[in-house]
Amino acid sequence: MDKSGIFVGATVGSISVFIIFTALFIIPSQSDETTIQMQSQIDEINNLMLTESKTLSLIDIFEKAEPGVVRVNTERNQTESEIGGVGSGFVFDKKGHIITNAHVIEDSTKTVVTFLDGRSYNAQIIGVDKYTDIGVIKVNADLKLLHPLSLGDSSNLQVGEPITAIGNPFGLSGSMTSGIISQMGRLLPSGSGYSIPDVIQTDAAINPGNSGGPLLNMRGDIVGINTAIQSSTGEFTGVGFAIPSQTVAKIVPTLISEGEYKHPWIGISGRDINPDMANVLGLKDALGFLIITVVEDSPASDAGLIGSNKTIEVEGKEYPVGGDIILAVDGIDVRKIDDILIHLQRVKTVGDEMNLEILRDDRTTNVTIILQERPN
Repeated sequence: MDKSGIFVGATVGSISVFIIFTALFIIPSQSDETTIQMQSQIDEINNLMLTESKTLSLIDIFEKAEPGVVRVNTERNQTESEIGGVGSGFVFDKKGHIITNAHVIEDSTKTVVTFLDGRSYNAQIIGVDKYTDIGVIKVNADLKLLHPLSLGDSSNLQVGEPITAIGNPFGLSGSMTSGIISQMGRLLPSGSGYSIPDVIQTDAAINPGNSGGPLLNMRGDIVGINTAIQSSTGEFTGVGFAIPSQTVAKIVPTLISEGEYKHPWIGISGRDINPDMANVLGLKDALGFLIITVVEDSPASDAGLIGSNKTIEVEGKEYPVGGDIILAVDGIDVRKIDDILIHLQRVKTVGDEMNLEILRDDRTTNVTIILQERPN
């Protein structure tokens, strides 16, 4: 391909070639604005072609990713309820770091990693973050066995996009399933007392043993860590969840260097504004998050945020009133608590400032808080 991009354009068909050649020939006689527009069209076409050229078949994805996916076996104190378990993981780097779920390795007395060729190694737990269910372990394995998988950008995922999962469901090593992205930005309850925000929902079959394994896009890049299912039986029923690669990229380097990750925290609890509450509070739209409780000595209390101080009864139901309503954080509209938690997860760290637009006493005002470390 030459610098103009003509050769690349010639590979996509007569229509694209016509667009590129037209743009190239009219650029000298057009205004600067038109030139920019035409160059933008060329860039979009070339980017589209590059994206399509990287799309792989499921067979190719499996062959590419399988050497980097491992089985993780754990032993725990022998009790009647739990002796050990099996999960999945994937190679993160050539230093032997393996990424898996926190719940797979947490409290284990022994962790063993098994590679594709059947060789096994005892693993050292490097770091665990129960708030995102991410864990890092390390093995001193033969370098030939370490095939790091590349992290993709989960922020580019779209609902309906095909994906695939590889792991060890029910201990069946190297199993692959496929599906689509069902939704983004889910809030996943966890045993830590804090929900995990910004989670990917997928219909790719995920079962016990898949935990910690990679969720991959159709270019073979990791876009998530398979972590949970929604099921009344404990087995797959069509709804699975994965921690996005954005979160992995943010958390894992700190887990490797420090063994833990400090999450930012506001120190409030409350309720999303639904239509009934909007009517009671006299709001035009059912948007925002009503603060009910402000934790003492928290960033919220330091900034002077106010929680609900009373309730009123309407048609037999009690509604909290009198608290601040968060309408936006750092200029991003808040529809519900999920928006606040996702923003904290994606871009904020301990010590950062965060601007809140709040509704107080029928007036809109702005409050700046300094984020602190989340308490256990």
